[in-house]
Amino acid sequence: KKRGPKNEPADHALGRSKGGFGTKLHLLCDGAGLPLNAMLLAGQAHESTQFEELASSAAIRRPSGQTRWRPRRMGADKAYHAQRIRHWLRAQGIGAVIPPRASRAKKRRVGRPFSYNKERYCERNVIERSIGWLKECRSLATRFEKLAAHYLGMVQVAIIERYLCLLYTSPSPRDRTR
Repeated sequence: KKRGPKNEPADHALGRSKGGFGTKLHLLCDGAGLPLNAMLLAGQAHESTQFEELASSAAIRRPSGQTRWRPRRMGADKAYHAQRIRHWLRAQGIGAVIPPRASRAKKRRVGRPFSYNKERYCERNVIERSIGWLKECRSLATRFEKLAAHYLGMVQVAIIERYLCLLYTSPSPRDRTR
């Protein structure tokens, strides 16, 4: 029997996709682009399969000291457009900012039409910038680690580094006037 981390997937979160052999990094961020949680999937796995687990995995500490477990709204790209996800968000009291896929938007369907706030969807770029910032770390962009648990640990170290940079950098001149 092989030894290793207990939470290690059998495929080491590696798989073949259109982009080649690799790993998908799923990141949950707040509205300012600060990472709250990360998850790894194999390249061939669809993003929406782990949505509920990732969305319910982080708590946000409010200035009042209370913990908020659910955001008011959650934005995602077209890959997360699924009825199962929309029902889960509605049951949790979270507003969905997910555009319909082009194939779904053209078809006329019975029931309530899909809608989303286009202005709020434009704010989704904070997650893309946050992933871009993480990919600037060479070990994350190339995945030197064989085990998924070790790679996820490197992602978490990069997130901690990001928090430390934000904590210990001098405030901008704009912040000093407030």
